[in-house]
Amino acid sequence: MTTRRIRGAAVTAAAMVAGVAACSAPSSGASDGKPADSVVIGVASEPDTLSPLLGYGKDGNSKIFEGLLARDADLELRPALAKALPEVTGDGLTYTYTLRDGVEFSDGEPLTPADVVFTYKTILDAKTNNTSRSELDAIKDVRASGDDKVVFTLKYPYAPFAGRTVLPIVPEHVAGKQDPNTGSFNTEPVGTGPYVLANWSKGEKLTFKANPNYWGGEPKVKTFTMAVIADDNVRATRLRSGDLDGAVLPPNLVATFKNDDGMKSYDAKSYDFRTVTLPTANKVTGDRAIRQALDAAVDREAMVDKVLDGAGRPAYGPLPVDDPWFAKGIERTQDLDKAKRILDEAGWKPGTDGIRAKDGRRAAFTLFYPSGDKVRQDHALAYASDAKKAGIDVTVESATWEVIEPRMKNDAVLAGFGSTGDPDFGLYTLLHSSLAGDGFNNMGRYDNAAVDEALDTGRRSQDPQKREATYAALQRELVKDPGYTFLTHIDHLYVLADRWEGPSTQLEPHEHGFASGPWWNIEDWQPKK
Repeated sequence: MTTRRIRGAAVTAAAMVAGVAACSAPSSGASDGKPADSVVIGVASEPDTLSPLLGYGKDGNSKIFEGLLARDADLELRPALAKALPEVTGDGLTYTYTLRDGVEFSDGEPLTPADVVFTYKTILDAKTNNTSRSELDAIKDVRASGDDKVVFTLKYPYAPFAGRTVLPIVPEHVAGKQDPNTGSFNTEPVGTGPYVLANWSKGEKLTFKANPNYWGGEPKVKTFTMAVIADDNVRATRLRSGDLDGAVLPPNLVATFKNDDGMKSYDAKSYDFRTVTLPTANKVTGDRAIRQALDAAVDREAMVDKVLDGAGRPAYGPLPVDDPWFAKGIERTQDLDKAKRILDEAGWKPGTDGIRAKDGRRAAFTLFYPSGDKVRQDHALAYASDAKKAGIDVTVESATWEVIEPRMKNDAVLAGFGSTGDPDFGLYTLLHSSLAGDGFNNMGRYDNAAVDEALDTGRRSQDPQKREATYAALQRELVKDPGYTFLTHIDHLYVLADRWEGPSTQLEPHEHGFASGPWWNIEDWQPKK
């Protein structure tokens, strides 16, 4: 992760200027004379729910909730609601946590072991609509022990289990009286975190206020607002106008701030990758030869250089090349001759227009990307250009997620995934056949017995060397049978007004901007003297 200071005056792109008049300002902003204890951040999207029971904040960094553990700047686990790291039995099957003294929810009620038990048992209940339930598959039982202890018993040794306990804890006395799927807790949360939700105007903004009774001390930033602005250009315009204090931006727009006085840019390395899902139900993308040819035809290095302006790395699979679990030797460059040879051998022959066909079916499919996401749009267009060189016709279309989601079974999507902490955290939900079509899990309905076996073995083994070999074999299998075309691992870029001490970045997962970013530790910020 790097931070660089930027000064002077910059040229504003014409496309950004056009949007400024149409913007409605949040209730407070960052221009001169506004309070130093108020922050407004521009983000691309908002969560569907603020309930951890339905998946919100499951990887930590929620400002209104906390888990038993949290991650520090280096992603090392540290105590949060627990007063220490767990005690683990020698067989790896029992984890005991002792709760911190004196912690209260924002409504003044004390945190108890029963709240922890309720949270985990509700998520594990099949009636709860939590698509991340499989992440807690190892849990056999969770129970309270005395007034301050929680004991987890596992079905099998699960090496990264402690990392799963960053899951936010909810109050049983509130959430327990509601249907977890439809109750008001989804939009009116009560937690133990440093902030409380003050207001949520759907599609516009979420405002949080400092929790004066927070056990860790009341934050110096008293109010922060997440302004929901889907369009990259509009976010940049509002940041430049002083309507925002900070924003997540793509590389080309971050560059326009490089000479702006009083601003600082942040470059966060991430596990976040851009990929094309290749649905098995589609007669074209379901053909292994097509998938292999696309993998060979894509120019990943060019995408990093031209689409990301160097702010990223080629993706040869779901794990980045600098990850210790990355399988060395699977790196590959564009090879159009190989792509054409694969298609020729599989019976996909070029037509008069250069597009291939087999048994009367053209090698053509639609690729969707979410509207307003310039980085995904540029990835999709570059991908379509590379595919056409091999004789595959890819039609790129933008749409909202409401339009895309019901079409994911049959149409390709320029998607993004990636999780930090352990390979199991990101790979299982991406690839395991048991999760095919389960919301955004395994979007392309990938089904490979060898990959399933590797995922199950990696999840259940305690032996680091065995796990390393298993995940390496999995990555090599993905090269032979690619259910996705992996394109790039992207850096997350932010611009923030330089008015506080404390902003920094972490190695980030796919989810960013809202929970991650230089504001991941906003409760620790101090106004500059």
